[in-house]
Amino acid sequence: MSKFVVTGGLELSGEVSVNGSKNAALAVLAAAVLAENGISEIENVPDIADVKIFLQILKSLGAETQFSNHKIIIDAVKMQSSPVPGELSGKLRGSILLAGALLSRFGIVHLKKPGGDAIGSRPIDAHLDGFRKLGAEVLENDAIEIRGKLEGAKIVLSVSSVTGTENLIMAAVLARGVTEIRMAATEPHVQDLCNFLTAMGASIHGTGTPILRITGVSKLSGAKFRLCSDEIETITFCAAIAATRGSAAISQVNLENVDAPLATLDRMGVRFVCHSGKSRDNGRIEILKSDAPYRAIKIVTGVFPQLLTDEQPLLGVLATQAEGQTFIHDWIYEGRQGYLHALMEMGAKVVFEDVHRARISGPTPLHSAEIRTPDLRAGASILIAALIAEGQSIIYNAEIIDRGYERLDERLNSLGAKIERVN
Repeated sequence: MSKFVVTGGLELSGEVSVNGSKNAALAVLAAAVLAENGISEIENVPDIADVKIFLQILKSLGAETQFSNHKIIIDAVKMQSSPVPGELSGKLRGSILLAGALLSRFGIVHLKKPGGDAIGSRPIDAHLDGFRKLGAEVLENDAIEIRGKLEGAKIVLSVSSVTGTENLIMAAVLARGVTEIRMAATEPHVQDLCNFLTAMGASIHGTGTPILRITGVSKLSGAKFRLCSDEIETITFCAAIAATRGSAAISQVNLENVDAPLATLDRMGVRFVCHSGKSRDNGRIEILKSDAPYRAIKIVTGVFPQLLTDEQPLLGVLATQAEGQTFIHDWIYEGRQGYLHALMEMGAKVVFEDVHRARISGPTPLHSAEIRTPDLRAGASILIAALIAEGQSIIYNAEIIDRGYERLDERLNSLGAKIERVN
């Protein structure tokens, strides 16, 4: 177990670049399983714990992998659909993405129900119901067994499930006939998955829209692909710089994927300038110094392109420095507001209306505390709070933050923060 010792009260300045998307990496790694010949080369991969666990799972199933300099090479030709090791899948909710890929290629998958962050109930009914519509038989107990030869079908998702959409896309690309997925998620990493599969030889129409039409093909081959930049990491740095009243630049940004959170920051009174780049992920955001109190607003999460639930805790900590009462409504996960309890230990004024809604009054000076990280995005939020708190804070379970951020402590230190990692 490791911890961060954080000295607060320092303004951030300088420049930091954004890494490739964590969520896109897991989806694309799962899709690489579908290559019956050739190798896949995936660039701009973040060097994080979740990716390393996923690679361990692939190796246990017979894949050959190499990972260095943010590039992964995968040879999945010799893979087989043996049971996914429970000690690995239990650590990573993203392991559920292997269900669609293994079922599509081998006609059978045996997988323990996935682990991951404790942010509330995240049922996989949308995945399993979709597999059944494609003709699979699903057996559930402590583990999940899915088997069958897949046929194209019309699937209407009852909720816009991101991983459900991704799993059904991977199941459908080799299914016989045409599959139509309605109410499909449109998040950037879903688009990356579709684009990677297309590069492998899949036939997918409607990428980036809530209606996907997939015509099954007989086989897929390895492909070369570059992941999009991580929109959550982008907003993490924006919030950290703004919260410390600093002035710094964030580069390697895909500006098309952060419209909603940037609009939220604008409504809060955060001053920033955006610069478009020559390529998709070469944008730049400059957060400008401001001494005026930020403005309290209403923050409601949604599905992309609206404000994402993963972005909400990052903006919630900024709300403690806003003048007035900020109302936050995260209707997706009933445990997502857990980070606010940690902020209350640091002096934040929070009133909970229910498990989905809370009101934050500010501006409120935060003080140091010793906090245990409850989940990935809460951990990033608490780390930002520690950057603005008076005194020295200790954040336990730093490895949870490492799951989704590559060397976040070192990169914040490069901007002038003072964070010491203690193992």
